[in-house]
Amino acid sequence: MKETRYFYVPDAAHLQELPSDEASHAVRVLRLGTGDELMLMDGQGCFYRAEVTVASNHHCMYAIQETMPQERPWQGHIHLAIAPTKLIDRIEWMIEKAVEIGIDEITFLDCKFSERKVVKTERLDKIAVSAMKQSRKAWKPVLHEMTSFKDFITADRGSDKYIAHCYEEVERTFLFDELKALAATEDVTILIGPEGDFSMDEVKEALAQGYHSVHLGTSRLRTETAGLAAVMMAQLSKNE
Repeated sequence: MKETRYFYVPDAAHLQELPSDEASHAVRVLRLGTGDELMLMDGQGCFYRAEVTVASNHHCMYAIQETMPQERPWQGHIHLAIAPTKLIDRIEWMIEKAVEIGIDEITFLDCKFSERKVVKTERLDKIAVSAMKQSRKAWKPVLHEMTSFKDFITADRGSDKYIAHCYEEVERTFLFDELKALAATEDVTILIGPEGDFSMDEVKEALAQGYHSVHLGTSRLRTETAGLAAVMMAQLSKNE
């Protein structure tokens, strides 16, 4: 039995042709032809069973046979704001795994001790799409450009907000305990700092803006590991 292939097509219900990169993969790599079945995902919560109507070297037309709205597997909204690492492949890995686990939004933070000041979100977005297709996620997370720490924390988030840091002199609680105490439908925003952590001033500024001071356990984690741990804790708390 041939494996069903998934393709990311924003606004799939109102189109009849795969995007060029997806069309190339479908026709030139997978050798799909007229009459073959494929599954489309719009990134907004819906799958579509479709059939190839025209296949050429650069184009793949389709006709939708069935619309399949998906039930969201978690409640609430999970937003991770993280300072990207100097080696971007570590953040790429984190994005891939976070999407597989389930996340709604990722913002990249420019902090005092940040080692990287620029990110290419176009490449990271492609990694997110690939992970979304691999894990059969119906929702595509939003990836934001680099944002200054101050601009991020002073914006109205309208959610339960947490800053994870390693300063023992500042009272902290375990993030998972905090998340478990919330209703599963609550939106959460979690800040993860760079390898050198947030500065003490940044922690104080976040607390002044209503963020809760938390830790991620007894181990000292790398930035990308901390980000993934935070996402997993949020997922577990929303699926209990």
